[in-house]
Amino acid sequence: MNPKRKQRLIIVSFLVIGVSATVGLIMAALSSNVNHFYNPTEVAQGAAPVDKSIRVGGMVVDGSVSRDGQSLAVAFTVTDYNSNVDVKYTGILPDLFREGQGIVATGKLDAQGVFQAEEVLAKHDEKYMPPEVQRALDKAQDAAPAQTY
Repeated sequence: MNPKRKQRLIIVSFLVIGVSATVGLIMAALSSNVNHFYNPTEVAQGAAPVDKSIRVGGMVVDGSVSRDGQSLAVAFTVTDYNSNVDVKYTGILPDLFREGQGIVATGKLDAQGVFQAEEVLAKHDEKYMPPEVQRALDKAQDAAPAQTY
């Protein structure tokens, strides 16, 4: 191999290695910052990881909201009409948060199966539903056995 060709091969090799390392580092950084969405059925089935930042969404169950009178702590239950997840949150809830409304919460699932929310987002009007919550509700409704009355 002549020296000029060898020099080009070395340069191209270093470029490929450099680009590969850069892409690998970027992918590693991005994967650690991803919050996966789980619906209450997936959480109840054990598909959601414990002590890892995730998002859980669904509808707030009527009558499930309980507030601590001494602090900003609030507990409520989220459902996809198939399964329920208990959520605990300390902080100021969004103005649009109320029972029967769709929410998406970011936080961690503890060992007891209670979702410890760090952030709660509520839908912004009566017609809007976060896309992942709508898909989860539709999926749960399709999976639920048909009921006749």
